Amino acid sequence: MRHVLFLFFYLLMLNSISAQDKVNVVLFVVDDLGYYDLSVTGSALYETPNIDALANEGMMFSNAYVSHPRCVPSRYAIQTGKFPAQAQIPGGHYNMEPEEITIGEAFQQAGYTTFFAGKWHLGKREAAWPLEQGYDYNIGGGSAGAPISYFFPYNVNKGKKSSGNHKKIQGLDEGVEGEYLTDRLTKETISFIKKQGDKPFFALLSHYGVHTPIQAKQEDKKKYKAKVANQKYSQPEYVEKDGTTKMRQDNATYAAMIQSVDESLGRIVETLKEQRLYENTVIIFTSDHGGLSNRGVNNKRELATANLPLRAGKGHVYEGGVKVPFIVYWNKKVKPGSVSSQVTVNTDIFPTLLDIAGIPKMPEAHKDGLSIIKALKGKKNIERTLFWHSPVGRPNSTGDENCSAIRVGDYKLIDFYDQDKVELYQLSQDPYETSNIAFSEPDIAQNLLEELNQWKKEIKVFIKN
Repeated sequence: MRHVLFLFFYLLMLNSISAQDKVNVVLFVVDDLGYYDLSVTGSALYETPNIDALANEGMMFSNAYVSHPRCVPSRYAIQTGKFPAQAQIPGGHYNMEPEEITIGEAFQQAGYTTFFAGKWHLGKREAAWPLEQGYDYNIGGGSAGAPISYFFPYNVNKGKKSSGNHKKIQGLDEGVEGEYLTDRLTKETISFIKKQGDKPFFALLSHYGVHTPIQAKQEDKKKYKAKVANQKYSQPEYVEKDGTTKMRQDNATYAAMIQSVDESLGRIVETLKEQRLYENTVIIFTSDHGGLSNRGVNNKRELATANLPLRAGKGHVYEGGVKVPFIVYWNKKVKPGSVSSQVTVNTDIFPTLLDIAGIPKMPEAHKDGLSIIKALKGKKNIERTLFWHSPVGRPNSTGDENCSAIRVGDYKLIDFYDQDKVELYQLSQDPYETSNIAFSEPDIAQNLLEELNQWKKEIKVFIKN
C-alpha cells in the first residue's frame, strides 16, 4: 500500500513536465569489465574505438565506483539507488524485493517507454523481474547470471560444464543458429529505438558480455591471437600469492568479447544518429564491477584479464574490484572530451538521470544516491562518502575475504573484521594500494573505522555467524 501511495503522489509531481522537454536515456552496462579494459584507459590489446569516441564526445570519470564488486549487489544498486547492504545483499538476501522502487519505475511513471535487455540477475522470482519492476519490455532478463552459451541456441551447453550462474536465458528461444548473444541483444535494442519515433524512452542494455563463459566469434579470436603473439610483456602471466593474480592482458577470446560490446555501443549510437535522436539522448556507459583477474588457492578457473596497475579485481574491495569506467554523453551540457575527478558510485545513476530528465527526485527511494549533475556541468566537486560491505567472501573462488570499507576524501580504509586486520590507503598518493598506512596514521584509521562501524550498525548489515 505504501508503495502505491508513493507512486500516486509522485505522479502528481510529473504533470509539469511536457513531452518536448523529455530527453531519451540509454544506460549501457557491461558485465565484468575492468577500468583498464579499454583502449581509452590505456589497454594495448583491447580495441574499443566506439567507447573511446563516446568519451571524446562526453565526460569520463576518473573516480567512478560500484557499490559492490559482484554482480547481484551492484545491479541492485543501479536499479534502486541504494547500497546493497541496506537490503542485506549479499548474505541475508539474494533477491530484490518487489516493493523496491526502481529507476525503470521512475521513468515509466514519468511517461517514458521503458526497455530492458540482457542480464537482470536480481532473483529467481518473476515478481522481481523487469516486467514487474518498471519495464515495459524485457528481452532476456531473468535469474541468469551468465549464459550457458553465447551462441544460439543460448540454452544448450556446447563446451565445458557450466557453473551455477550459467542458466537459461528467458525469452530468447527463437533465433538463428550461431547467432552471437551480444549481437542479438543489440539488435533487439535497436529495434526498440526505431519504433519509438518522438516518444521519450529509457533503455537499459545490460550485456551478459564480458562475463564467463569466455566465448567469441572465430574471426575476432583469430585477429587477437595474432595481436597477442606480437605483444611484449614485461611481467609473468600469473603471480601466485594467497591464490592467483593474472598479470597480463593476453586473453584473445576475452579481447574479442570486448570488441563485440564496443561494436554494440557503436551500432546503438549509429541508430540514434540515423533516427535523429542522438542529440536528444543521454548515454551512460559503465560496468558492474572490475574484471575477473583473481582466483583462490587450488582453483583452476580461467582468468579473463589483468586490472593492473589497480590492485586485485572482481570480488575484492580493492580498487581493481570496485573502480570502473564511467562515461556520460549529454549534448550541449557536458564538455566533449572532459574528465571529472568527482567521486561517484553507481547508486548515483538513479538520481542523476532523474535530474537530467527534469523528473522530481525520489530521496526515499534512491537514499544512497547523489546527483552528480553539477559535476557534469563542470562545477566544483561534491564531497562524497562511500561505503562497501562484503560479508560473503569467496576465498576459494575469487580469493577475497569478508570485509567492509569506507572512502572519505583521499582516504580509504578496509576492515577485514574476521581477521582483526585494518588497512588504510591515501589514494591520491597511493592509487594502487601498495602501502598500508594504518599504523603510521592511527587517528585517521580510528576515525574512519568508527564511522564505518556506525554506518553498519545503523543499517543492520548482514554478518555471517
